[in-house]
Amino acid sequence: MNSKNTSIPPGYTSNPSLWNKRLPLLLLALAGFFIAMYLGFYQLHIFNKVWEPFFGNGTRAILESSFSRSLPVPDGLVGAFAYLCDIILVSAGNENRWHSKPWIVILYSILVGIMGLVSVFLVILQAFILHSWCTLCFVSAALSLSMVLPVAKELFATLHFLQREKDRGTPAREALEGR
Repeated sequence: MNSKNTSIPPGYTSNPSLWNKRLPLLLLALAGFFIAMYLGFYQLHIFNKVWEPFFGNGTRAILESSFSRSLPVPDGLVGAFAYLCDIILVSAGNENRWHSKPWIVILYSILVGIMGLVSVFLVILQAFILHSWCTLCFVSAALSLSMVLPVAKELFATLHFLQREKDRGTPAREALEGR
């Protein structure tokens, strides 16, 4: 196969693994990482105050809630770890990773999907359980949710590749290793 045939998935008009498609996702993940670290540092009492421009004491109420303290580590740091994994996975592989490293795309897609679901859950938790609001939590949720559609495009290209490999009789493990 020549590079023209491998750079754009069949049926697609562009390659979803190109750096110009992944760089915005990397920047979103970096922003999410710094926000989550900041919130986690507040929870660790490294910072005495937390920035909240719109909801008064809302961010403090959320970060000091029994829900936030229910984990063995501050939930802000859990979020920072998830964003760090996001940074690593969006950066891994070359511009043909949709077929050269499909396992990375699948793992990355699972992570982004979970982060999106957790974001929705946390926003619902703020509204209906904690009755408080957190600006940076909303920003973090928006960052996570904004990654879902671009990641889905790369995932679908990868799943189509895996289906073609299956139709060719390629064992699943070999197909996941890519070519």
